[in-house]
Amino acid sequence: MAEPLLTRACRREHVERTPVWFMRQAGRSLPEYREIRKRYDLFQVCRQPELCAEVTLQPVRRHGVDAAVMFADIMLPVVGMGVDLELVENVGPVIAQPIASTADVERLHVPEPEEAVPFVLEAVRLVREELDPERAVVGFAGGPFTVASYLIEGKPTRDFVKTKTCMYAEPEVWHTLMDKLADTFAAYLRAKVHAGADVIQLFDSWVGALSAEDYREFVAPYSARVLGAVDAPTIHFGTGTTHLLRELKIVGGDVIGLDWRVPIDRGWEYLGSGRGVQGNLDPALLLGPWERVEEVTVRILNAVAGRRGHIFNLGHGVLPATDPADLGRLAQLVRERTAVEVTA
Repeated sequence: MAEPLLTRACRREHVERTPVWFMRQAGRSLPEYREIRKRYDLFQVCRQPELCAEVTLQPVRRHGVDAAVMFADIMLPVVGMGVDLELVENVGPVIAQPIASTADVERLHVPEPEEAVPFVLEAVRLVREELDPERAVVGFAGGPFTVASYLIEGKPTRDFVKTKTCMYAEPEVWHTLMDKLADTFAAYLRAKVHAGADVIQLFDSWVGALSAEDYREFVAPYSARVLGAVDAPTIHFGTGTTHLLRELKIVGGDVIGLDWRVPIDRGWEYLGSGRGVQGNLDPALLLGPWERVEEVTVRILNAVAGRRGHIFNLGHGVLPATDPADLGRLAQLVRERTAVEVTA
């Protein structure tokens, strides 16, 4: 049986067209998902495999995209480590007892995924069974830096003051925490691949807050460990990372995800050969007129010019106010434009 289109593109093989999927496509803008959320909170959805699989598959049916990204939250694995957290609507993860000392880190343990998150693994199996063979299942985890920042700050932040204070003033606390997170996420992602995930994405949303020097010292070894632990194609993504692209390439990932801040051809030039590229339409464009979405999409595809290893995606996640019909039109546009270019 042929591998999914996305999997082959990650390996920079010749493909019949450019695969397209959207970060945070599961949930967010879909009315059928919002109906489910009227009855269940996010963790309740995740803990019911059939329901989680349904939410994961909804955008595939609606938009015709080439991958189903598993519905989950990046903080889910740390619950099994012993972290008490709450997902607060319109705020994000709020930690009951933020990490502030070596003792706090020592209380955390590295769980076995089959014991801590069996419902996630069962949802992966269900999605893989139901999904067409040519479409991929994407499993993901948060990057160690991003998750560590939530654990230390206690809630989302813009300045990362507590996080950087820990890095600089308490490096032993920082490295011990990152060590446990890397082990936890490596096991979590390996288990997802074993359950049926075809592609893995490391979603290090906030790592752009670091300099290249700090990234190399405080983050790179741990992200490399996570990415190197899985036997599947990997995508490495962060926002605000134009200055870190070469670092991300060194750390790992068959494909490097670009946000909307850098032109895709320039980002690929920074990365050089040997890596695929995912991206990178600004998700906010989908809140405006379709004509502009089409114009920028065509510009991205023309800049790529059929180069092997391109995966079309947004430069971050789908925004909740996005019209689902526009996501379907966008997926169709990419299919039509690239099929002509690839077969010419």
